[in-house]
Amino acid sequence: MRTFQSWNALVKKRNALFEGGNCGFKMNQLRFMGVICTVMLFIVYRTTNYQYLKTEMENKIHPFETVKDYRLHNGKLGGLPRGIMQARSDLELRPLWSSNSQSKASVTTNKNLLAMPVGIKQKDNVDDVVNKFLAANFSVILFHYDGNVDGWWDLGWGEKAVHIVAHNQTKWWFAKRFLHPDIVSLYDYIFLWDEDLGVEHFDPIRYLRIVKSEGLEISQPALDPNSTEIHHRITIRAKKKRFHRRVYDLRGKTKCSNASEGPPCTGFVEGMAPVFSRSAWYCAWHLIQNDLVHGWGMDMKLGYCAQGDRSKNVGVVDSEYIVHKGIQSLGGTGHPTLRTTLKRHGASSFDLRTEIRRQSTWEHKVFKERWNQAVEEDKDWVDPFLKYQRRSRQEKRQDN
Repeated sequence: MRTFQSWNALVKKRNALFEGGNCGFKMNQLRFMGVICTVMLFIVYRTTNYQYLKTEMENKIHPFETVKDYRLHNGKLGGLPRGIMQARSDLELRPLWSSNSQSKASVTTNKNLLAMPVGIKQKDNVDDVVNKFLAANFSVILFHYDGNVDGWWDLGWGEKAVHIVAHNQTKWWFAKRFLHPDIVSLYDYIFLWDEDLGVEHFDPIRYLRIVKSEGLEISQPALDPNSTEIHHRITIRAKKKRFHRRVYDLRGKTKCSNASEGPPCTGFVEGMAPVFSRSAWYCAWHLIQNDLVHGWGMDMKLGYCAQGDRSKNVGVVDSEYIVHKGIQSLGGTGHPTLRTTLKRHGASSFDLRTEIRRQSTWEHKVFKERWNQAVEEDKDWVDPFLKYQRRSRQEKRQDN
């Protein structure tokens, strides 16, 4: 009996020890969970605090300064206080003095920009274009490729435009050097037009109203069917439409049908009269090759700068259309039917326009090679339109 009692006592003692150990284990678990919760709360606090401070920093950055620019504050800009830094500019003319007794910064109201390469031989046509855009409260910058600036001062708006001179340079050469995104970021839309465009049936305000309502990041006005030069059917005016995004044409080498998903059937504008949104121009400027001045081939790739699906964000406006006169004035006579010939020293004469076309063709070849090489080398880049094409095919199958 005593043995049984002793055994029972031992069992009770063991159970008591086990329960105490189990309780201790639970206490250790609680302590561990408490530590974990404390660490988690600390992380959440630090993350929230960081996001708050980042937001405050971004809100305090000067209107012309980006977050990226601010981060340079501790580098190359470390010698300047943050509030004095301005990372952006514009093309607005400023007076040398103010009529007010108290000096104050003028408020810019021009939110759109017209940029054109011009020669004095096209003065009358340029005058018509500029007057229309100034009436719509545009800023204007003219690129003088013939070196003649003095011939423009007799026009009423001569002193209202910005004039830049460089002999025998193209529109894309000027744009790459003088329309940097940080310089034109003030403007909602950039019109980068040739000088040989008739604007009798074009109104900039009505045009932009359509562009904005349809969400066109890259666009151009349609061409009158009677224009001297038309290179792509998609640019021809459709009389019964306000705008169009694609063309249907089964004639010729390039056939455009409902199955067509890229340029020049859809997502395409030509280089003579493109219009860019601010975001689209930021991309397009980086697409311009610094040394390929004629821009051939670039129009086929502009859709990659459409900030989304090029078949939706690129379009041609029909209700506001222009006439392409096809005047080859750069390196030419300034007349669409005449040719310019020059004589080399001790050599026979040569056609200047032929030489320019030969150079343009070579640049086109180089541009395509660079694009293909860039695609091959950038392993992280994925063609965004492969995704849109797959989605479009799926939608078509569902409709059927």
